[in-house]
Formats: sequence, structure tokens, C-alpha cells
Amino acid sequence: MKLDHTAKGVYAIAATPFHPDGRLDTVSVDRLTDFYLECGVTGLTILGIMGEAPKLEPEESLAITRQVVGRAGVPIIVGVSAPGFAAMRSLARGVMDLGAAGVMIAPPPSLRTDDQIIGYYAHAVEAIGDDIPFVIQDYPLTLTVVMTPGVIQKIVNNHRSCVMLKHEDWPGLEKISKLRAAHKAGEMRDISILCGNGGLFLDFELERGADGAMTGYAFPDMLADVVRLQQKGRRDEAHDLFDAHLPLVRYEQQQGVGLAVRKYVLQKRGAIASDAQRKPASAISDKARAEVDYLLSRLARYDKRAAF
Repeated sequence: MKLDHTAKGVYAIAATPFHPDGRLDTVSVDRLTDFYLECGVTGLTILGIMGEAPKLEPEESLAITRQVVGRAGVPIIVGVSAPGFAAMRSLARGVMDLGAAGVMIAPPPSLRTDDQIIGYYAHAVEAIGDDIPFVIQDYPLTLTVVMTPGVIQKIVNNHRSCVMLKHEDWPGLEKISKLRAAHKAGEMRDISILCGNGGLFLDFELERGADGAMTGYAFPDMLADVVRLQQKGRRDEAHDLFDAHLPLVRYEQQQGVGLAVRKYVLQKRGAIASDAQRKPASAISDKARAEVDYLLSRLARYDKRAAF
């Protein structure tokens, strides 16, 4: 089940469930995996930024991978970004041995020039091996690394094992168009493009050539429905459904508290037992919880999945 450039649909960025005291909640790992599958996802991405990966011990990362891969039955991408290539290699080889479909690599914030970015991915591929399919994570808003379409094109053409771009530049619609034009002109290999940013621009990203979503919005079933409707040419229905969710999507995108909001909604949906994060962590106030509840009540008028 190795990842390749034909990947489409929704690869939900999975949260990592914790007990209030910070211990891993392994029961909720299964519960959350089942929830994502019931929502119609194509695959899962674990140990990403939303998965609080830097707060995990190496043994915990492998244990979560083993548990999710063993239960899901869909392709699993694992985030393996690390300060050094030795740790990246160890985790990448370990998760692939456990049955992961591929890995995701984010650039470190220290990279500034095009040559540094291209060189970094060359060293990463050398470290993990060119037999492991990998995803470029392009997230300048958080990682502060700006990848131009030309840089992405070079990385893709330099490494056959690069099969996907996780696109979450903002604004980024023109980037998608340029990358698809480069492929059409024979200047770049074909790759899958899945989009993040909480799904905030998914409605038009799909129309620009994206293959789906890779994000952590607490209603992955909505994302899957929007992708399906767009694929069937039912544009207005896709936009109507997306627009109904947009206020909550926007609320989730607040820097610093977005994960707390998502975990709160996932808990309300019954996907996890607790909305706890491992320290250090942000939190939302009682007022913020009330605002989320209000948004959910309004959303439920259009989408009954929000009526808890």
C-alpha cells in the first residue's frame, strides 16, 4: 500500500489523544481511527504538527503508528520531520517497516534560500532512502520557509520518491495553477496535491487542480463530501456545503488555539474521550467553548452532523 502520485480524496491529519494527565490514550487512538474511517477518509496522516509529534517519545511514535496501521486498512502517511537526519531516518525506516504508506517531511525554519531548500530535501532523501515515498510539506505560515513553484518543481524532478505535495501556502491558489501548468507542459512529473490550512480554501483549491485535502478540520466527512461533489461536477452543492461550515473552519484557524478548538469538537463528536493536549499546550476559555457551541448550533441547521 505504498503511496504514489495517484493519491486523491481526503487524508485526515489525525490528532493524538491524551488523557488529562498527559498519558497517551490508546483506547481513543482506536476510537479516533474508527471515526475517521466512518467519515469516509481515503487515508490518514499521523504524527504531524496537529498530532503534537514533537511532544512524543520515539517509542510512542512507533507505538501509535503500529496501532493505527494495524486498525485502519487505508494508507497511512507518517510525519518524520526531525532536527537531525539520523532521527528522521530511524523513524522513517521504522514506520515503513510497520506498514506505513509513506512519510511527510517538513523543512526546518532555518532554510532561507532556494538552494538551501533543494539541498535539504536531497539530504533527507539520502538519509531515509529513495525507496520511501515522501510528501513535501509546504507550510510557510508556520514553518516560515517559502517554497516557490520552481523550487517544488526541482525537488519533484530530482527525486522519484517525491509523490505528493501537502500544499498549505496562503495565498496559494496561483501556486496550484502554476504547478499543474508545469506538469501539463512536461516540465514536472505528475504528483498528488492535497491541501491543508484547515480546508479554508478547499472549495477553489479543487477547482485549481488539487486532488483533495490533507487537514485536521473536525468534520472530515464534510471535506470528503466536498471532494466527492466537486469530482461529480456538482459545483454549487459543493460550495453550499462548504459555505455552511466556513465559520467553524475559520474559527479553527486561529493561531495558537486551533488545536484546542479541534480537539474540543472531536470530543463533542465522540471521537476522543478528552480534549487534553500534552504540555506545553494552549487552551480555550469557557467563553470560547460557548462560541464554538454557538457555531455548531448554527451549522446544525444545515448539516445535521453538527447536532450533538
